[in-house]
Amino acid sequence: MNPIVRIQLSAMMFLQFFVWGAWYVTAPNYLGTIGFGAADFGWTYSVGPLAGIISPFFVGMIADRFFAAQRVMGVMHFGGGILMLAATYLMQSEDPSPSTINLVLFGYMLTYYPTLALSNTLAMKNMTNPDKEFPLIRVFGTIGWIAAGLLLSALAWDTSISMFYLTSVAALALGVVSFMLPHTPPAESSGKITMGQILGLDALVLLKNRSYLIFMISSFLICIPLAFYYQIASRVVEITGLPIGQTMSYGQMSEIFFMVIMPFFFARLGVKWMLAVGMLAWVVRYGLFAIGAPSEVRWMILTGVIIHGICYDFFFVTGQIY
Repeated sequence: MNPIVRIQLSAMMFLQFFVWGAWYVTAPNYLGTIGFGAADFGWTYSVGPLAGIISPFFVGMIADRFFAAQRVMGVMHFGGGILMLAATYLMQSEDPSPSTINLVLFGYMLTYYPTLALSNTLAMKNMTNPDKEFPLIRVFGTIGWIAAGLLLSALAWDTSISMFYLTSVAALALGVVSFMLPHTPPAESSGKITMGQILGLDALVLLKNRSYLIFMISSFLICIPLAFYYQIASRVVEITGLPIGQTMSYGQMSEIFFMVIMPFFFARLGVKWMLAVGMLAWVVRYGLFAIGAPSEVRWMILTGVIIHGICYDFFFVTGQIY
């Protein structure tokens, strides 16, 4: 790969996940101070997955067929930066409305979620050997998430509205960087694209495979408590007096470590046992939080955060490979 293209794609991945990590984990620590309750947080962390369901319509029907990927990336992040600024304006009103703020955050996530797929498209299409080159580029995304968490703690912004300003600035910066990425034209269509293809309905035939069906059910079930983890974990960290952004970033640090040693376990355990260990790690993690949170036991909370590497890599990354 051209060294300049490598730097461009690495910077893209870094900012792509810096933007997300700058607010997603620590948001409740500020929003709770302006009147957000349990139901409001539920919607804060539901608008993202809803946007993830809706965004394929945009990517599948418009972006992939008519526009270059880097231009769509730029427009989406510019729009996202502006929407996040609008959300911060609403947060500072005399009587902040959680419902209105969540509605704006929904708009923001509609601009952000398509870029997760677009960033992968941009990376893959500009690599000469994606199998070997993509992991080395993608790891900069995890580094970006870590950098965001460390910066929040260093500046004491992990309980401040400043985290949302940081997100806005980073999104606008990525918008600029996106237009500087290699030109990546839309894929040529070999025929009429059906609504079933856009919605991914053609993939439902895979559910006839018993092993795949069990895997999908397991994935669905494990993501239910995961949603609670994203909403509550940082608040538990705050209660124990640990630096929020920094502590939460330990999970991504362990993610990198376990990503590196995954081939060792693959060769010895295989996919089935890797998935089983990953699911067991989630059980252990929630157990540590359940026992450690009420008594504010720091080592339990730290351990629960740090084993994120096993939880994520052994189940989700292994699942993606499967």
